[in-house]
Amino acid sequence: MGTLVVFASLGLARFGYTVVLPSMQSNLELDNTQSGFLATANLIGYLAMAVIGGALASRLGPRVVIAAGLAVAGISMIFTGFTESFLPAVIWRAVTGIGSGASNVPVMGLLSAWFSSKRRGLAAGIGVTGSSIGLIALGTFVPPIIAANETGGWRISWFIFGGLALVLAVAALIILRNRPSDMGLEPIGSSGAVPGGEAAKVSAAGGLEWGKVYKSLSVWHLGLIYTAFGFSYIIFMTFFTKHLIVTGKFTTYEAGDLFKLMGFLALFCGFIWGAVSDKIGRRSALIIVFTIQGVSFSLFGLWPVTPGLIISAVLFGLTAWSIPAIMAAACGDKLGARLAPAALGFITLLFSIGQAAGTSIAGAMADASGSFMSAFILAGAVAFSGAVCSFFYRTT
Repeated sequence: MGTLVVFASLGLARFGYTVVLPSMQSNLELDNTQSGFLATANLIGYLAMAVIGGALASRLGPRVVIAAGLAVAGISMIFTGFTESFLPAVIWRAVTGIGSGASNVPVMGLLSAWFSSKRRGLAAGIGVTGSSIGLIALGTFVPPIIAANETGGWRISWFIFGGLALVLAVAALIILRNRPSDMGLEPIGSSGAVPGGEAAKVSAAGGLEWGKVYKSLSVWHLGLIYTAFGFSYIIFMTFFTKHLIVTGKFTTYEAGDLFKLMGFLALFCGFIWGAVSDKIGRRSALIIVFTIQGVSFSLFGLWPVTPGLIISAVLFGLTAWSIPAIMAAACGDKLGARLAPAALGFITLLFSIGQAAGTSIAGAMADASGSFMSAFILAGAVAFSGAVCSFFYRTT
């Protein structure tokens, strides 16, 4: 269920914009700066709920917060499909971001509650594959919808995205449970019931020490690393299809196929790299992943012909959601399962600032230069800086 929550809150609510962007931009007569700001509005909404959603989940329990967030995202995506101009689109994309933040951040923290530190990276990695399922579904079904209705296909797509999110909101409310202790269980991978152990930390009802989250230098360091990922990857994902069609001369179907291929590859990256981080440590895994993504983003800008674009997509697909998985696990490692949603929410605030800046800067750079090449090169440089920053992260 956690994987399906990620599918709706990120796969549809965020990455759905990538595949409908060319058609939506044309129909609403938006320039690249405005298109970038629509993505930024969504990310500002996400940012607004990053800390609040995680804190509410720690206080009230993730289940209700997740379901409410998905419902908000679903309704706002439906209204996005009705927009006729730039300003209403900005408003509804921002509200969609609020719903995404209220559902995605708590569900990743929820996984920390259900799994011990020995399995936490793997579990978070499985959860983030929801984004990969989203890429596969989007790349498969959206191009035919848009091809069948060139002026209104993007609207139909938003209606479908919103309807699916509402169905999954109801399912989340029915299926999810806040913590293993609610069902008389220990976290998966723990050695058994031990007084004062992980289960006790998870089931504690009160006495949350919020200062451990906001005053921890390690948490701030994680947030800085996460900011580099947010800034760099969102440029790549938001303008992926647009760059393929305009610069790479791909057709809509060809761009959808490459988007789908990236999704298939990304199906396995989260739990593979999550498990790798369980074995070699969060720090080493982050360095490797950031380096691979730096190469991917740089190639996308520097070698905008078919071989370079495919290699870039493959490299990103192999690492796509690994960093969110590692971050979720690292928060659980640092602060325990009970405070993990709040910690993840806090670093997601910094991550979201990076995202919001990335799309606006990339759109403006594209309008100024006439292409997205320089924006992708910038994304690659920021990803490499993430590897450097990870090198100095202390896991103990």
